[in-house]
Amino acid sequence: MRLYGDLAPWFHLLTAPEDYAAEAERYRSLIVGAAPGARTLLELGSGGGNNASHLKRHFSCTLSDISPQMLALSRTVNPDCEHVLGDMRTVRLGRTFDAVFVHDAVAYMATENELRDCLGTAYAHTRPGGVGLFVPDYTRETFRSRTSHGGHDGADGRSLRYLEWSTDPDPPTRRTRSTTRSCSGSPAMTRASSTTTIARDSSPSTPGSTCSSRSASSRRSPTAGPIPTTTPPRRPSSPDVRADPASYKL
Repeated sequence: MRLYGDLAPWFHLLTAPEDYAAEAERYRSLIVGAAPGARTLLELGSGGGNNASHLKRHFSCTLSDISPQMLALSRTVNPDCEHVLGDMRTVRLGRTFDAVFVHDAVAYMATENELRDCLGTAYAHTRPGGVGLFVPDYTRETFRSRTSHGGHDGADGRSLRYLEWSTDPDPPTRRTRSTTRSCSGSPAMTRASSTTTIARDSSPSTPGSTCSSRSASSRRSPTAGPIPTTTPPRRPSSPDVRADPASYKL
């Protein structure tokens, strides 16, 4: 996707780091609520570093993304964070963290196997007693059709504006989501979200240990031009928490 490649310098005009203060605080609260005393955090699919620009005040952050251009953009706002090039399905750093955070980039896991691989990566990097926090795009239960708009003006004279329509072209049976976005100034993408917190058992654990999850939220994103797409990118906007706690297993 060009937005994460040659057009990455436009990303913070689509969705600015300062817009993430409230939701980043919610994620911090969920993390420390599940793992009191957490100090180290690995973010998989960290993108432009928007959440990290706030979370780094509370955690020592390591940021990993598959796009070199997005990591370069993140370094402009998070020069004090470690940045690592890697695919969230396969990256292995050989160390563990108090928390592993996967924001809306988890929506790029298009199959159960890819999602399982992403969960495996998070599990491999979470210390016993640590926590994994996942913030996917809309879930089937929380999706609502809507329109939205936004964008920002840059200090360098560049500006970006988008208008987005989110619909479900094939409700309940096929579970795909379509977002049509018309964007002025650069392309766009697709987005929304739901928050899942998974606490890793501090006892000697296995991939089958019981975990707990909490909450959900909602958000937006873009897709190049006014063409419907079922492939989700990253979103701008604050979460609207709706879901009730549920139990999950890694």
